[in-house]
Amino acid sequence: MNCPHCKEPMIILELNEVEIDYCHDCSGIWLDAGELELLLENSEEKEKMMSSFKLAEKTGEKKYKCPRCRKKMEKVNVGDEKQILIDRCKYGHGLWFDKGELPAIIEMGARDEDNKVIRLLKEMFWE
Repeated sequence: MNCPHCKEPMIILELNEVEIDYCHDCSGIWLDAGELELLLENSEEKEKMMSSFKLAEKTGEKKYKCPRCRKKMEKVNVGDEKQILIDRCKYGHGLWFDKGELPAIIEMGARDEDNKVIRLLKEMFWE
């Protein structure tokens, strides 16, 4: 699969049965539908964050194409207080996170610092 941002091939990393597509060039991350939920522990914060996805009005950001269906993705704001703008496939294929967006989302939806998947993600991508 090629990166929606820089068009370079992405590498696939598997963590606890979740495949993370990672672009080494731009540090973007693609998660297929349902994979973000699998990365987060079951918690009130997770449910609150997942229900906060809202379609963003004109953002000025370039719309990327979904690496699965090649259709333009939509921009969505995530979070109630602090909002993070990410890309979501209109057809439900997954989510695209530019560099730094996934860690911010993880912090919103996961409070358990001992979650080994989250700890590994932090070590690999943003620490």
